[in-house]
Amino acid sequence: MAVPIAVLDCDLLLYGRGHRTLDRFKLEDVTDEYLVSMYGFPRQFIYYLVDLLGASLSRPTQRSRAISPETQILAALGFYTSGSFQTRMGDAIGISQASMSRCVANVTEALVERASQFIHFPEDVQSLKDDFYGLAGMPGVLGVVDCTHVAIKAPNAEDLSYVNRKGLHSLNCLLVCDARGVLLSAETHWPGSLPDCAVLQKAALRSQFETELHKDGWLLGDSSFFLRTWLMTPLHIPETPAEYRYNMAHSATHNVMERTLRTIRSRFRCLDGSKGTLQYSPEKSSHIILACCVLHNISLEHGLDVWSSPATGPGEQPEEEYEQMESMDSEACRVRQELLLTHFS
Repeated sequence: MAVPIAVLDCDLLLYGRGHRTLDRFKLEDVTDEYLVSMYGFPRQFIYYLVDLLGASLSRPTQRSRAISPETQILAALGFYTSGSFQTRMGDAIGISQASMSRCVANVTEALVERASQFIHFPEDVQSLKDDFYGLAGMPGVLGVVDCTHVAIKAPNAEDLSYVNRKGLHSLNCLLVCDARGVLLSAETHWPGSLPDCAVLQKAALRSQFETELHKDGWLLGDSSFFLRTWLMTPLHIPETPAEYRYNMAHSATHNVMERTLRTIRSRFRCLDGSKGTLQYSPEKSSHIILACCVLHNISLEHGLDVWSSPATGPGEQPEEEYEQMESMDSEACRVRQELLLTHFS
C-alpha cells in the first residue's frame, strides 16, 4: 500500500508568505500552450495525474504547509521533459531547486508504485497479433523487444558494471511495445556492461515467456538477441525470396520500437543526454526511467500519440553496434523455418 508523502514548503520558511507559491499559480489561469511549453503536457493530463497521484503526494501536517500535489507534479514533469532543475522552472511555480528535487523524487516513486497498472500485456493477445499483422504481414507477434541505454553518473570509481561498450556509465533498459508504441514490459535496472542478450537471459520477461504464459505467439527482436521459440530474430544472411520477405516484414514490424524509443527520448529529455547524464544512483535513475515509461503509456491513453521526430544534436544516440547472435536452439530454428514456409513462401 502506498504511503502518502508530505513535502514541506521550505521556501515558505525561507522567504515568508510573500514568496510566490502554487496557491497563486492556478492551472486554469494559464493556457495549454504555456503548460505544454513548460511542463510537456496539457491541462487535462495534469489534472488526471493529480487525481491519480494526489493521495500519495499529500497528507495533513502541522509543522508547515505542505507543497501541494499540483506543484509536485508540475515540478516532476518539468524535470522529466526538460532534464534540468533550472531556476526559471522553480520560479514559475514558486519553489527552490532543492524543493524541486524532492518533488521529483516523490512523484517518481508514486509513478513507480503504479507501474504494473499501466505497463502489462493485455488479456486479449489476439488484438496484439492482429495489429502487428496489419503493419507488414508478420503473424503471431505479441510485441517487439529491444534494449536502450540511458546514461547515468558513475556510481563510484571502482564499479565497472555500469560501464558500457562505449566506455560510458549507463543502464541497459529492456522494453517491449505493441503496434501503437504502448509499452507492455519495462525492465530499467540492468547495468550498462551487460549486452542485450545477457539482459534478456536474466530478465523476468524471459521467465514469463519460457513458462509458456504466451505460448500462442512470439516477440520480435533484432540480431542482438538469440533466436528462441518465443523470440523471432532476422536471418543473418537471407538467401531465398521467402527469407528476404521474412526479413523485410520483420524489419518493418520491429521499426515500431525504434519510433517508440525516439518518442520517449524526445518527450522526456531527461533521458536523451542533452542535459547531461542522470545525476542519481543507478536505483534512483532506474526509477526515473520507469516513471517516464509509465507517463508514456498514460499519455497514449489520453490520445497524445503522435510519433515524435528524432531529436538532433547531443541527445541523439548512435546506432548500437552488436555481434550477430547465432542460435543453437534447434527447436527455435524449426519454428522460424515453419513460419517462413507457411507465411512467406
